[in-house]
Order: sequence, then C-alpha cells, then structure tokens
Amino acid sequence: MKKTQVFLTIFMFHFCVSKGQLQVGYYSETCPNVESIVNSIVSEAAQSDPRVAPFLLRLHFHDCFVEGCDGSILINDAKVTNPEIGAFGHQGVGGFEQIEKAKQDLEVQCPGIVSCADIVALAARDAVVLVGGPFYDVETGRKDGLVSNQTLADDMPDVNDSIDILKSKFLNKGLTEKELVLLSGAHTIGTTACFFMPKRLYNFTGRNDSDPRINPNFLPVLKRHCPKDGDVNVRIPLDAVTNEEFDDQILRNIKNGTAVIASDARLYDDDITRQVVDSYVDESSEFMSLFSFEQDFTVAMVKMGRIGVKTKSNGEIRRVCGSFN
Repeated sequence: MKKTQVFLTIFMFHFCVSKGQLQVGYYSETCPNVESIVNSIVSEAAQSDPRVAPFLLRLHFHDCFVEGCDGSILINDAKVTNPEIGAFGHQGVGGFEQIEKAKQDLEVQCPGIVSCADIVALAARDAVVLVGGPFYDVETGRKDGLVSNQTLADDMPDVNDSIDILKSKFLNKGLTEKELVLLSGAHTIGTTACFFMPKRLYNFTGRNDSDPRINPNFLPVLKRHCPKDGDVNVRIPLDAVTNEEFDDQILRNIKNGTAVIASDARLYDDDITRQVVDSYVDESSEFMSLFSFEQDFTVAMVKMGRIGVKTKSNGEIRRVCGSFN
C-alpha cells in the first residue's frame, strides 16, 4: 500500500480517536520545529550507525511497557536508587544519546516545552521511516514521569515467555492479540544477542532439546551463529532475510519456522495470533487482512503511545532527559 494511503488512513484514525491531552500538532504554536529537529538528529545518527533505527524503535516500546510512555527508561542519574534502565528486561536497549541530543537542541529553541517522552515517540516514528517503513502522525503532549525503578520493569515481555504470558502482558497494557503480533513485527529490523538464544537452541524443555518451532533447515544456521557455550555477545539479525528494511518478512519467517527469537516463534503457537500472522502473509487465509502489515503497524504504534500517559499533576517537562528536575 502506498504511503499516501497509509497517511490518509492514520489521519482519519486520529480524527476519530483522541486520548487524554495527546494530539497531533500539540507543539504547533509553542515549538513548531520540534519534529524537524528530532528528525535531523535521528537521520544524522543513522547515517553513521545503522543500529540507531532499531534502537530508537525498541526504546519507545520499552519505555511505554513499564510506567507508560513517560520517559522513565531514560533516567540514569546517580542520585536515583535503582533506576529502571538497570532492569534485566532492558538489556541491549539503546538510543539514549540521540534522545538527549534532541532534547539539548530543543531546549535552545523551546526551553521547558517539549517532553523527553514525546521525543522518544517522535524518534521511533522517524526510525521506522528511515528504514523504509510508513510515515504516521505522532500524537504529542505527554509529560515526563516522576518515577523510575527497576522493579517496575519486572513484567516486561521476555524472550522466553509462553504465548499465554505474552498475551497477558499485552492485555494488561490494553493491547490485543492482533497488536501483540503487529508490535512484535518491529523485529523486522535490528539484532539480538546470542545471550538470549541458549534455552531455545539447547535446552528448550529442560531436556537438552531445541524449540520444535525452528525449521529443521534453519536450526543448524542458528547454532552456527550461537554455538553452545560460545560468545553470548555475538549479535545476529532478528530477520535473516531483509534485516535493514522495514517490511512484513518477519511474519513470513514466523510462519515458515525461521523466526530467530523464541517470543516471535510463539506467535504461531496460538490460534488467534497465528490467524493474525497468516492474515498478512498467507493469501489463502480466510482471515486475510484488508490492510497491509505496515499500515496496521502504525495504528498499533499510535495506540501503544497512549499507554500510561502522564498529565500535569503527575508529570513534568525535564530539562535533561536522564534526570528528574
């Protein structure tokens, strides 16, 4: 589907639905250049480091899934005891430098106006577009949260969660099985570390076995990348086919057994999530979607961006993203 069609659909979606104080163009009068400033930082960084796009996309997801989309994941102040960023579930998350750089530039032009939480949401959208994904309007108006603690990230979705646990964790955030599949589709770009692979490859049920969802032809490929007792820091593409391009290949991988991480493979364990996957990649499916994966992904991202939004009474506009005011 053409990007102009996606844009129109998302525009209509925003016109019909609003959440709290969020709105497209929230800073149109107070800081009209906010989107161009963030885009400039993201684009410049991505030119020198291809990891930037997946980092920023993942950062938004990890931020929203703890205390809501409030920038709590950004806190790294030594004065804060056990900030959220140290949580096990946030290992490998990046993009902090780009968010802080954008904040510094915005504080010059629009001091005290733009929240770090909004910068994270805008940067994630720009990251998607940079790798060939669809443009979508980002609702803004979030405040930065006042709490950041590791223990609050205990319920982050985990790579080894069962499909029932994954569904439960998404449901707790107001997200459906369809949105679980769509947001997992963000794994169309980026890499993972062998650190997350041993159980799936060598001890799936505690019997020195491998995940039966892995295509037999793909299993030796994964084992070569991540040998038993090998270097856990080695990184491998989440999508071995089109890793640097935003597309629906990750869903095709899930269907044919070549998903890299266990949580992606689990989407084919459940009748509902399997039907969602098939609806985008299997033309013979009776549940074939009327829309493209890319289009529905943007709608899911907008909905995710509304989770736990802070207001004036329980939020602030930080001067520095890594510290509370």
